[in-house]
Amino acid sequence: MKYLLKAIALAGLLVATGAQAADLGGSKDVEVVDTWWQAGDIFVRVRGEAFIPETSTNSWSSNVASLNPDVHVDTTAIPELDLSYFLTKNVAFELICCVGETQINSAAGIRALGEVGTTWFFPPTLLIQYHWDLTTFGCCNFKPYLGIGANYTWFFNEDANYGSVGKFKNLKLDSAGGVALQAGFDYHLSGNWFLNVDFKQFFLATEAHVTSDYLSPWNNKVGVNVTLDPIVVGAGIGYRFGTTYVPLK
Repeated sequence: MKYLLKAIALAGLLVATGAQAADLGGSKDVEVVDTWWQAGDIFVRVRGEAFIPETSTNSWSSNVASLNPDVHVDTTAIPELDLSYFLTKNVAFELICCVGETQINSAAGIRALGEVGTTWFFPPTLLIQYHWDLTTFGCCNFKPYLGIGANYTWFFNEDANYGSVGKFKNLKLDSAGGVALQAGFDYHLSGNWFLNVDFKQFFLATEAHVTSDYLSPWNNKVGVNVTLDPIVVGAGIGYRFGTTYVPLK
């Protein structure tokens, strides 16, 4: 919960900063509604997000499987930067870049073993999006979109917690790819500034490897398939670099 609150607080700060920047100089930019979404437009967005894994495990190796084991991956707050390029008024490609750290804990039948360790992750994602033009309905400030694409997540700097009851060491998570789904909207604030709210679901599975001195004399080398399928919820600000530039005043 504390990570989710941090992400919300970061998003609020970003939105407030963007709105303040849009009003610099005491006057607002001229809104050019029909140049919001044109082929060649580029959107840059910065978001604060909550990375919420939906963890499940299967295919445990070694006799630890008889203990009904499981693991839990913590929710964490992450910053995100994305770049959208519009091919047409409605269709865009979005490239997402972020990095974060999360904690892995023992769960279910091995809960008493404590923290397994921590890992950093880097999950670049490429999506194709469809943005709806609502001007025909008398709504020009609100622009929803849906996206689908692919994600590849690199895990690095894994750090096993040998100080826990489980005395874990040699933690390793395999990098893996999967499908990504997206929904969100941009809301025009002023000039080239936008509020953004975004929701993503990654379908991601990896294999984790660790050794545990506690599990001796069983086979202390443990392997397990871990399904993460994280939900990523965030908000932030965006700036449009368009074919018709609207400068700040």
